[in-house]
Amino acid sequence: MIAQLYEIKEQRDKYHVFKDRFHAGKTLSRMLESNYREDQDAMVLAIPAGGVPVSLEISKKLKVPFDLIIVRKIPIPDNPEAGFGAVTIEGSIFLNHKLLAHLGLRPSQVENQIVSVKEDLKKRNVLFRDGKPLPDLLGHTVILVDDGLASGYTMIASIDSVRNKGAKKIVVAIPTAPLSSIKRILSLVNEIYCANIRETPYFAVADAYKIWYDFNHEDVLSLLKKEALIGPR
Repeated sequence: MIAQLYEIKEQRDKYHVFKDRFHAGKTLSRMLESNYREDQDAMVLAIPAGGVPVSLEISKKLKVPFDLIIVRKIPIPDNPEAGFGAVTIEGSIFLNHKLLAHLGLRPSQVENQIVSVKEDLKKRNVLFRDGKPLPDLLGHTVILVDDGLASGYTMIASIDSVRNKGAKKIVVAIPTAPLSSIKRILSLVNEIYCANIRETPYFAVADAYKIWYDFNHEDVLSLLKKEALIGPR
């Protein structure tokens, strides 16, 4: 299986193409609309934290259900913004072995980071989803959304999670990504929608946005409360 790839060619290799994450969600909504608007089998799953505002715009515009998928990158020690893999809420681990070889981390360092992430995933699921399991995905089309791909390992973990839950079709929708990371997931999903593909030597998700800031736990909770998706905490 090789995914059908949809992009906005005029935005290839461009910088600062979105005002913010909400604008990025509106852009992806337009790309997805003809195929998924009011699709009764479709569901949007956000990868928190930054994927939540993007996903909510898509869910509202397409009029399809919204939920969160709890996965997280494994941060590099002393460099929490970068990761060497990802872990799912079910405990599946996906490692960037090439990067690990370059980093030269001790096995104990790798294991400590994984244990820490697993504990954090449990806390996030309680915080954002009241500890509930993923919704029933059997026979559904799942649209996985983040605010961008870097290495792509968090998305790979998300794909594995929804496939194991029985999703019949997996769609990835991301505002921005390097072509190398898109190629990494091409054989894993049915469709990829990416508004801003870049082949530049250096890539940062933030460079696609005019307004960029870390979207933290409090921001996620505030947005979910505003949309009446969770009660008071």
